Amino acid sequence: MTFIKSWEDFEKAAEKLYLANPMKVRYTMKYRHPDGALVLKFTDDAVCLQYRTEVQQDLKKIDRFMTNLMRHMVSSDK
Repeated sequence: MTFIKSWEDFEKAAEKLYLANPMKVRYTMKYRHPDGALVLKFTDDAVCLQYRTEVQQDLKKIDRFMTNLMRHMVSSDK
């Protein structure tokens, strides 16, 4: 499993993965204290996307992205 370097690339790929099959996609968010890094992982068992950051400014981007995904999850649009 490799990490995607750019946040923009990860965000686009993760949203595309979710929209392709919303019932199969899952994600995890893990903070690694020894490294001071936050690791995000999206998978549908066929494709695995990972992003890692140590930059605090990325937290706001991640929060915005997760809020957007939650809106997709609760919307009634199919």
